[in-house]
Amino acid sequence: MCSLGAMAQTGAVRGFVYDKKTGEPIIFTNVYLDGTNYGIATDVNGYFSLTKVPPGNYKLTVYTIGYDKFQENVDVLADKIVNRKIYLEVSSAKEIGTVEISAEKQEAKTDVKMSVAKITPKEIKSLPSVGGEPDLAQYLQVLPGVIFTGDQGGQLYVRGGSPIQNKVMLDGMVIYNPFHSIGLYSVFDTDVIRNADVYTGGFGAKYGGRISAVMDITTRDGNKNNLSGKINVSPFGVKALFEGPLKKMSENGGSSSFILSMRNSYLKQTSKIFYNYVNKDGEGLPFNFSDAYGKLSFNSGSGSKINFFGFNFTDKVRYQGVSDLGWTNYGAGSSFILAPPGNPVLIEGNFSYSKYSIALKEPGLSNRQSDISGFNFGFDVTNYQGNNELKFGLQVLGFATDFSYFNSIGVGFAQNENTTEFATYTSYKLVAGLLVIEPSVRLHYYASLSEMPIEPRLGLKYNITEFIRFKAAGGLYSQNLISANSDRDVVNLFYGFLSGPENLPNYYTKPNGEVAERTTSLQKATHYITGFEFDVTKNLNVNIEGYYKIFNQLTNTNRNKLYPDDVANENQPEALRKDYIIETGIAKGVDFVAKYTLPSFSFYAVYSLSKVDRNDGFQVYFPVFDRRHNINTVATYNFGKNHSWEVSGRWNFGSGFPFTQTKGYYESLNFSGGAGTDPGTTQGNLGVLYGDFNKGRLPTYHRLDLSIKKTIKMKARMSMEIGGGVSNAYNRENLFYFDRVRFQRVNQLPILPSINFSFIF
Repeated sequence: MCSLGAMAQTGAVRGFVYDKKTGEPIIFTNVYLDGTNYGIATDVNGYFSLTKVPPGNYKLTVYTIGYDKFQENVDVLADKIVNRKIYLEVSSAKEIGTVEISAEKQEAKTDVKMSVAKITPKEIKSLPSVGGEPDLAQYLQVLPGVIFTGDQGGQLYVRGGSPIQNKVMLDGMVIYNPFHSIGLYSVFDTDVIRNADVYTGGFGAKYGGRISAVMDITTRDGNKNNLSGKINVSPFGVKALFEGPLKKMSENGGSSSFILSMRNSYLKQTSKIFYNYVNKDGEGLPFNFSDAYGKLSFNSGSGSKINFFGFNFTDKVRYQGVSDLGWTNYGAGSSFILAPPGNPVLIEGNFSYSKYSIALKEPGLSNRQSDISGFNFGFDVTNYQGNNELKFGLQVLGFATDFSYFNSIGVGFAQNENTTEFATYTSYKLVAGLLVIEPSVRLHYYASLSEMPIEPRLGLKYNITEFIRFKAAGGLYSQNLISANSDRDVVNLFYGFLSGPENLPNYYTKPNGEVAERTTSLQKATHYITGFEFDVTKNLNVNIEGYYKIFNQLTNTNRNKLYPDDVANENQPEALRKDYIIETGIAKGVDFVAKYTLPSFSFYAVYSLSKVDRNDGFQVYFPVFDRRHNINTVATYNFGKNHSWEVSGRWNFGSGFPFTQTKGYYESLNFSGGAGTDPGTTQGNLGVLYGDFNKGRLPTYHRLDLSIKKTIKMKARMSMEIGGGVSNAYNRENLFYFDRVRFQRVNQLPILPSINFSFIF
């Protein structure tokens, strides 16, 4: 633990900032000593720490849009820490367009912020509320470098990485499938989220075990003063949220609270009434799901706290004659924050357990099933040293995988394995004049593979001028988990999990064609990212980032397997008998982002140019998520008295995904009668002759979503929201998949209007 020695002849001011009405921490707000250069923005816990402050009397000031300014005189003494819990009142005055100090501008100068988006519920709700309720899944689709494969079965692909290569955490717990099969919804209730940090590459050593991206979600604690909630009803589903105090908040004492959210979709039933034009057979849209999340929070008088939470997420899909899929994810855990008295550090930790199970049934094929269950534990220590920060932590993760699968010719493979991972990391952020540099290193031990790679990472920023900043990041990354999905699935909804195996091919082919000996069983990647930030005006910001991800080694299941991997077949090629193959790959591209913000209007535009390829040793191919051009524009306008009306729109354009074309058809005989089978009289099945793998391109995709919302104030703490929205407003026929057997086109969702009612109390 760091001591006060680093603060010799100086003092510190630290504490937490809360909303006086609800007791919820106020994140990313400005805290500064008036008339000095000492200032910082609160973190996701509402915590701030001003260190290395010379002794003296100062005016501590806290200010953010929407709240009354707070000011208080504080006396800073040498080698002493001033602790404060600050409560801000919601401002009754109109929101203004300028502020004295912008936390976002200040952070832009002193934080690297490479390839990261910090998302709050306010930003999520600025998008069109497709299906009645705004959702994180819809917001993620507009982030730079992020590709979704469609409205149905949509998955998140981040700058060339597949879903298995993205780490998703909820209050520190690993979530194995964060998205429902209908691409409009995640498993997270927007009204429960406090903040979501999305790292699309080049992330620091705090995060590991994945080689592409990270999504770190923090939830709210619940109202500490009053019982409150929200009821929402739409044709897509119903939601109920309740929160309130177990022990009411007091400014110098402790408190406790709860929050409970329940959501259920009945789209399969209501679509037969409201959207009966979607399918001709009248079966309705095949998506139903339910989510439940609960949390208890216990807060001390000093600001330290401990949380206990649990969840249950389920998903059901029934495509008539195509597939029947279901999955469930449940778990429980705890997290804590500790601010030790007399020491300028913040300690955060978590412990949790969860289980995810998925099963897929398809006509004429053996069932696929996958289970993964396990625990994760960790803690992080942050030492604040002026604008500099020293951070270190320890993480432990254990999980068990149970998987079974049969390929199209009946050759099966299965895995049942337990593994444990240990990791420790250290990072240091140094602000030296115009330069910000953040080196970090991670040691990650994979027990089942007996490997411990050393992963150095680096982020830096240089403030060229007050309005132009250069930034860069990069590092080495590794992971154990692999995915069990198939790129040739008609409906690609099955995402199973496998622990990385040791029994891999001994040799693999590099991108340059050279055959090399395998030296590791891990999947590995190297990231290089660079870019510029431009503050064109006080309301317009432009961000440009280029990235180059090298997937040095990837592990995939071998769907070309013909022989068991045993002594009798040891002379057969590894590519025909091993359960897994080794691939390499490259992802490169550039993202352009422009944000224009006024008090009542905002506009956001993203253009992404990218290319992704994979080399499986036989061929270089483009994976199914290789979208070369992707455009997103979002506009939101508030008007009327107290801005009670809001209209918003989103337009998305994407070039075509790769697919494997059909060369022809033939009669496939299985010779079930052995050598005596008569080909002239035996009834065969329809076989498909495939073209070159993923050499074709699907048509372009584009869609317009619109929504309008009206907020009606009823009483002091009661209001109603009435909203209407439409997905795919001009009814674009975007291709979902092509049924080769029936020679029939199946489209993504057509025009889907909806109306929703929310009662807030």
